[in-house]
Amino acid sequence: MNPKEREEAIIRSYRQDEEMMILVFAQWCVNHGLDPEELYLRAYPDQGANPALQHALSLTVPKEEAGVLEDDTVLSVIGLFGNEDLAFVVTEEIDRRRARRASSNNR
Repeated sequence: MNPKEREEAIIRSYRQDEEMMILVFAQWCVNHGLDPEELYLRAYPDQGANPALQHALSLTVPKEEAGVLEDDTVLSVIGLFGNEDLAFVVTEEIDRRRARRASSNNR
């Protein structure tokens, strides 16, 4: 494989991995009744609609059909791509969910 082919293969692999990260994020949102586009815009307000996220949304399944995606998993996957702003928004949602759960348990 020549250097140009190697570079193209690396880029393709990165894009596929990035698409998987977006799909994991989108499915996690669906599983928790959250709007992935709204969360993404909170993290990146200047970017507008994200075509990769819209594509990932077309691949998600209903919560009832999805497997469990742990909070730590989605945060780890997002972190692999250096999306600190998105990880921050996801963490806020995790904290909100835990606070609601704790509040309802204390009633």
